[in-house]
Amino acid sequence: MERALTADPYILFLLGLGLVILLVSWAPVGLKRLPLTLAIVCVALGVAIFSSGLLAFDPDPRTWDTVTEKLTEAVVIISLMGCGLKLDRKIGWKRWGVTWRLLAVAMPVTIAAGTALGIWGLGFALPMALLFGAALAPTDPVLASDVQVGPPGSGEEDEVRFGLTSEAGLNDALAFPFVHLAILASLGGLASQQALLDWGLVKLGWKILAGVGAGWLVGAAFGWMLFRDSKRKLSHLGDGLIALAATFIAYAATELAHGYGFLAVFAAAVTMRNWERDHDFHEEMHDLSDQIERLLMMLLLVLFGGAIANGLLAGLTWIDAAVGLVILFVVRPVAGLLSLIGAPQPFREKVLLAFLGIRGVGTIYYVAYALNHGRFGDSERLWAVIGFIILASIIVHGVTATPLLERLTKWRTSRAG
Repeated sequence: MERALTADPYILFLLGLGLVILLVSWAPVGLKRLPLTLAIVCVALGVAIFSSGLLAFDPDPRTWDTVTEKLTEAVVIISLMGCGLKLDRKIGWKRWGVTWRLLAVAMPVTIAAGTALGIWGLGFALPMALLFGAALAPTDPVLASDVQVGPPGSGEEDEVRFGLTSEAGLNDALAFPFVHLAILASLGGLASQQALLDWGLVKLGWKILAGVGAGWLVGAAFGWMLFRDSKRKLSHLGDGLIALAATFIAYAATELAHGYGFLAVFAAAVTMRNWERDHDFHEEMHDLSDQIERLLMMLLLVLFGGAIANGLLAGLTWIDAAVGLVILFVVRPVAGLLSLIGAPQPFREKVLLAFLGIRGVGTIYYVAYALNHGRFGDSERLWAVIGFIILASIIVHGVTATPLLERLTKWRTSRAG
C-alpha cells in the first residue's frame, strides 16, 4: 500500500514535461486575451510545483552552476537564430540606425550605471559590481519574443519591434567583453598591463571580429546550399532542422576560433536570410527554431520558479529590491532615451524602445558563466538581486508590453488616417 502511494520521480517528470509541451501548443491562443504571458505562467507553475513538495530536486543555480550555464547557453543560441531569420529589413547603417544607437550608447551607459549601483548601492566589490552591470545590460533575446518582430515576411516589423529584436541579437557583442573584464578583475588581472592589453586585443577586438566573420561564412555557406546550388538545394527538403544545424555549426566553429559564438549565430541567421529574402523556407526554419526555443524556455522558467520556491530570493533586502527596480525603471529607460536623442522616430516609439528592455535568460547565462570562470566569492546575494530583477521584468514587461504595443499601433493608424 505504501509503495502504491509513492510517486515515481520519472513518471512525475514525464507528467510535467507533457504539461509543458501542452502549454507550448496552447499558450499562444489561450493567453491571447489574458493579461498574462507564457513566461509568467511558467514561473508560477514552477513555484507551485516545487512548493508542493512533490519533487525533492532543488533547481538552485548556485548548486547547479555548470548545468545552468549550459542550459541557458542552448536556449540563447537557438533564440538568436530565430531573431536573425525573422528580420525582414536588410542590414545597413541608416536602416538599422535605432540598433546602432542602442548598442553604442544605451548599453555602455547601462553597464556603467549598473556597476556604480553595484558598488555604492549594494556594496559589491568592483569585480562583482562590474559583472552585475554587464549581465544586466543586454535586452534578452529569449523573453523579449512578445515585443519582437513577427515571423519572416509577416510584415510585423515596426520600428519598436525591429529595434528590440535587432538589439537583442547583437548586444551580446558588447556585454560579453565586460563580463570577461569582470572575470579578469576577480582574478586580480586589472593590475597587470599585459592582462588588460590581452582583454582589449582579444576579448574586445578579436572575439567580436571572429564572431562576425565566422557567422558570415557559415551563413553564406548555408545560404548557398539552401538557395543557390541548383542541383542540391537543401530548401527542397523542407526540413526546418537545418536551422538547428546552422545554429550549432556557427556557434561551435566560432568558439573553436575563440570568437563570440552568440554573435556568430545571429550573424549567420541574418546572412542566410539575405541570400533569398522572400523564400518560404525561412519561415519553416524560423518556426522550428521558435518551437524548440519556447520548449526550452518554458522548462528553464519552470526551474527558475522552482529556485524561487526553494529560497533563491531569501537573501534579498529592501535595498537590493530598490536597486533592482532602479535598474529596470530608471537606468534602462534613461539610457535608451539618451541613445535616441536626435533619432527621427516619434517620442512615443522612443519611450517604448527605452522601456521594453526585458532582462532574462541571457542575464542568467552571463552570471553563471562568470562565476564558473572567475573567483567572485559568495554569490548568494548577487543571485538574489539578479533573480528579483528578472522576476520583476517578466511580470511588469509581460503584462504591459502587448497593451502598449497595441495602443501604439492604434495611434499610428489614427495618425495615418
